[in-house]
Amino acid sequence: MVNLSSTDNPKVYLELVHDYVFKVSFPDTKLGYFIMDEPSPLGNLEGPNASRVLAAAVGNCLSASLAFCLRKYKVKLKTIKAEVEPVVERNKEGYWRVTRINVKIAPEFEGEVDSAQFNRCLELFEKYCVVTGAVRSGIDVNVNVSTPHTQ
Repeated sequence: MVNLSSTDNPKVYLELVHDYVFKVSFPDTKLGYFIMDEPSPLGNLEGPNASRVLAAAVGNCLSASLAFCLRKYKVKLKTIKAEVEPVVERNKEGYWRVTRINVKIAPEFEGEVDSAQFNRCLELFEKYCVVTGAVRSGIDVNVNVSTPHTQ
């Protein structure tokens, strides 16, 4: 889709507001920020939790990749709607994990669709989704927690 070089890694910033509510900032976008929170009993779901944001990222990436392919093949796309469900279950150690993400994508078209072009996009679009490919392969997560300064 888009050629991303190593210099194209915009940062996302998080700041604790209260309880489990975090302000998530995107300084290089028009949105600016949104709120994330945990569901009950920890939080009040004032915003989506991490599992839903991960699901949204997968759904958005797949939908955008499909839209890109269809447009490239001159298919007149009216809209795309997606339903994404993160399935959260306990792993062998008893920790909650997103074990799978179910995605239903429903494109709507203007006029007739060439089935050969549509089927070609169905073969290709998932391969161009940066997020889904990474999630399927497993992502290295490098964590560094700063230590408090003590006297």
